[in-house]
Amino acid sequence: MLSAAENETLTRTGPDMPMGRMMRRFWLPVCSSHQVAEPDGDPLRTQLLGEYLVVFRDTDGKLGVLDEFCIHRRASLALGRNEEGGLRCLLHGWKFCTDGTITETPNHASSNVRNKVKQPAYPVIEAGGMVWTYIGDAEKQPPFQKYGWFDAPAENYVVLRINTPVNYLQLYEGGTDSAHVGILHMNMMNPGWKDSAFVDGKTDQDGGKGWGVDAGEQDASLRKAESSKAGMYMSSTVFDETPDLGIEDTPYGFQYAALRDGGPGPDGAATWSVRITPVMLPTGRIIPANAFQFYVFEIPMHDELTATYLVFHGPHEQDRQLIIDTMGLADPRFWNDNDCNFTASWDDRLGQNRAHMKGKNWSGFAGIEQEDSVIAMSMMPIVDRTQEYLVPSDEAVIRLRRRLLDSVALNEAGEDPLGLEIEDYSSVAAIPDSVIPQTENWQDLAPGNMGSGRPAKGEAAE
Repeated sequence: MLSAAENETLTRTGPDMPMGRMMRRFWLPVCSSHQVAEPDGDPLRTQLLGEYLVVFRDTDGKLGVLDEFCIHRRASLALGRNEEGGLRCLLHGWKFCTDGTITETPNHASSNVRNKVKQPAYPVIEAGGMVWTYIGDAEKQPPFQKYGWFDAPAENYVVLRINTPVNYLQLYEGGTDSAHVGILHMNMMNPGWKDSAFVDGKTDQDGGKGWGVDAGEQDASLRKAESSKAGMYMSSTVFDETPDLGIEDTPYGFQYAALRDGGPGPDGAATWSVRITPVMLPTGRIIPANAFQFYVFEIPMHDELTATYLVFHGPHEQDRQLIIDTMGLADPRFWNDNDCNFTASWDDRLGQNRAHMKGKNWSGFAGIEQEDSVIAMSMMPIVDRTQEYLVPSDEAVIRLRRRLLDSVALNEAGEDPLGLEIEDYSSVAAIPDSVIPQTENWQDLAPGNMGSGRPAKGEAAE
């Protein structure tokens, strides 16, 4: 259980808060490239760590990230005209280049203002289908960090953005909770639950606990489609909802292994089925998946709104529409690819279809991201962690909180936060279900993950 003060430190990301100061030390994504794809296209209004920003691509294709409000009279530049090499404010026509330089002031003929002041602007780099910016102290600007998909052909990765009206931490914690995968995502990861003769909480003939399912309500075609999609992600061991956890601190945060019984090996010895997730502070992780490396970044827009960036990077061409469908984002009631806002509401129970929960759909929701977002929303915008009752399977969640607090403490002491010195994450990888003898070290499956300790099988490193 966290104290109220620790919860406040972890969840508040404004410029005057310790977490906000730490996160401002990093380059962070501010939008996906497709949101500002066209030169002279519509400027994008967005937020990052509580700052109001506007992102635009000028006539020559150069990107700019500016403070949203015009330095003259504070009108929003998101309403401005993007034309002829700059963004023009509607109110008095002041025009700004991508670096904030003022090129025209129609209501002020003298050049003194243009030579003296600039619109606040931030460094910007476009890489991997995302637009990244740095809004921290210019004198402390770190090198830009490279990730594994940056050098891949554009057709081999898909980038999605989802803006969910909750604090970043409850989404980040969901990504370090392997125990929920086989339960919340039951429909995707274990569609066979519908075939079990479970009736109203009773026990079936094999001793399994019932889920109130009427076997006569099965939809075979839907089951087949879900099973096919699940193959993109995980294998059957995720259905054991109580894995042992191995956890090891790394220079960038930590990595953890969900260790489930893999059965006897060829020699009869006990094995683990291992899934390894690297957690890269302050916002990133890579989820184990069979078909690709599945990167996730939870970026605070403000304390009660998070931009989640999903990156699906594989060795072959990726199907964007299939991924959108699999994530549960094809339904326009929840999300669209333009404004990227997740729009579930309690007006209709967050869009839950309870009729389908009787034998057709485990959660009443459709798709991994849809389920994750609505569960996070159900917790209220910011979780009161002083009221939790944690169990051993929450150990990776606990480690995430500890490492974030460690990173904040380093930054507050004038040192670099965790991971800031790492310039290249290309060797860091998630490992989907892999079977090893229980006598072996799970870290050896991911030699590029920068681990340094070797805890015993299943035992967490300190």
